Amino acid sequence: MSGPWRMVARRHGGPEVIEREDFDPGAPGAGEVLIAQEAVGLNFIDTYFRTGLYPAPLPVPLGAEGAGRIAAVGPGVDGLAVGDRVACASGLGAYATHRIVPADHVVPIPDGVSLEDAAAMMLKGMTACYLAEDTITLAAGQVALVHAAAGGVGSVLVPWLRDKGVVVIAHCGPAEKAATVRADHSLHGPFGTLAATVLALTGGRGVDVVYDGVGKDSWDASLASLRRRGLMVSYGNASGAVPPVSLLDLGKGPVALRDAPVAIRLCRHGGGTGRDRRPALRPDGARRRAGVHRPALPIIASRRGAPRAGRAQNDRVHDSHPLTQARVCALANPPRVMMAFLPFNAGHPREAGISSS
Repeated sequence: MSGPWRMVARRHGGPEVIEREDFDPGAPGAGEVLIAQEAVGLNFIDTYFRTGLYPAPLPVPLGAEGAGRIAAVGPGVDGLAVGDRVACASGLGAYATHRIVPADHVVPIPDGVSLEDAAAMMLKGMTACYLAEDTITLAAGQVALVHAAAGGVGSVLVPWLRDKGVVVIAHCGPAEKAATVRADHSLHGPFGTLAATVLALTGGRGVDVVYDGVGKDSWDASLASLRRRGLMVSYGNASGAVPPVSLLDLGKGPVALRDAPVAIRLCRHGGGTGRDRRPALRPDGARRRAGVHRPALPIIASRRGAPRAGRAQNDRVHDSHPLTQARVCALANPPRVMMAFLPFNAGHPREAGISSS
């Protein structure tokens, strides 16, 4: 009978860098338990450590979640005993026959739940829990877009949200995976057409929240699917890490604006310091008290041509020509303010200003 062993990566790379090695797990210290594992969960995050996307000292002991029976208990541990069936998703080193973990990170497995199911559900279940319950408080009738809905987290998150009364738009790549997802709308296909479909399903409004564990490939589609002041939750990088994002890019047009709502989105993402990032504007340009102190962010807009007859000054941005231009800066930065108020060019005199406070 072989002794304890584990799987490690001594260099970054593909599956070929994974090696099995014998090791001595040692004895649990104060507040720790030693688990003799019988099942291990596999997760995309394991590949992030293996490839070096997430930093960790080499050699990397792989794996996060597993289940088994307690083999030894360290000093000061109460409520757990040798032989108890437990599961854990804590740190690294789950790809192993034995593992020492903090006792307060261990979850007893109820009767009727297999070790295999427990090992597979720990990390994915906790992820779905914080996404559905802690990241945003969703009410019945609100709409969520869930990427990779047939995957590990998605298969838990979708029914969790629906149980709360949330309208779920699920997305998968292939049609056969989408067919297995029980959502209000189960979509499949390329990301390039996803936002248009989502907007059609929501009457042009967009979704309240996007849960995106895909990363690089889905990022643009996710942003384009959001409603104004919607929440983008990026919790994974299955397709690769999301490239660096400019805050101005979130406004989808920091130079050429078509209407006031776009300008208001730019104002929101301009970089306030208060707790509340909601825009302190109405489309008519009037100020709204938000009860939050933060630097004011003016939007200075201009367009080619004279204003339409009968239009008030505050209407000009809302009804502006497609060639409208705008600039955004913080009032706390006087040089940037002075630059912003200069004419855009001879053909684009400044015609309107909107400021939040």
